[in-house]
Formats: sequence, C-alpha cells, structure tokens
Amino acid sequence: MIKPLKRPDFELHLGAGSKIYDKAGELRRNLTPAEEKLWQALRNRRLCGFKFRRQHPLKQFIADFYCHEKKLVIELDGEIHQHLVNSEHDEGRTFELERFGLTVLRFNNNEVLQNLNEVLEKIRKALEY
Repeated sequence: MIKPLKRPDFELHLGAGSKIYDKAGELRRNLTPAEEKLWQALRNRRLCGFKFRRQHPLKQFIADFYCHEKKLVIELDGEIHQHLVNSEHDEGRTFELERFGLTVLRFNNNEVLQNLNEVLEKIRKALEY
C-alpha cells in the first residue's frame, strides 16, 4: 500500500515511506500490554486535550506515541532495550529524532504498568513547554 505524500503529510510523517506505514499498521494491531495501558490514557485527547497517535511513522522510525502539535515522541522500552547494543541503538534513534526538532521521552514498560500516574505527570510537564 503506497500512500501519496502531500506536503502536510510530509511534515506529519517526515517523509516516511510505504514500508514504514505498513509496519506501523502491523504494530498498531499488536500493542504490548504497556502500550495498550498508556494508549488508553492518551487516546481521544484524554491527556490535557492533546491528540496523540500510536505507532506513528516518522522518517525511517515508528514512534510508539506522537503528539504532532507539541512535536513530542513517547517511546516505551521493554527488557530487550536494556541490553547495551539496543540501548545504543535507542540513543542513536533519539538523536536522529531530536535533529528534526522533536522531543523524545522514554519510559520502560514497568514504569507504565506500575506507575502510570507518574508517567502521565512527566508527559503533562513536557506538554506544558
């Protein structure tokens, strides 16, 4: 499925290609428990009235959650992200996204599953800027 990219779409997705769109759709259908829990708190403008998108294509990446209005990316990291190689990959990914003027917040899955209110408070503070 190839989506034609118009200028507003290009800005919203930073020119993501059709393969990234397809992968994002697959990920949307298979959320992790932590992603599902956070999505229930963010969807339908439930957090401070801001619109969030889940598994959102951005260039060659897929953000777990994205608020375009505030250029805020939220990433959830499972246990696999704690390994050195994966954490280095995540740092590189954060660096690349920040080059586009985006802010990236990272939480591990346990934070979301066990302390959702704290996670939401950190997101609220980021939305204030």
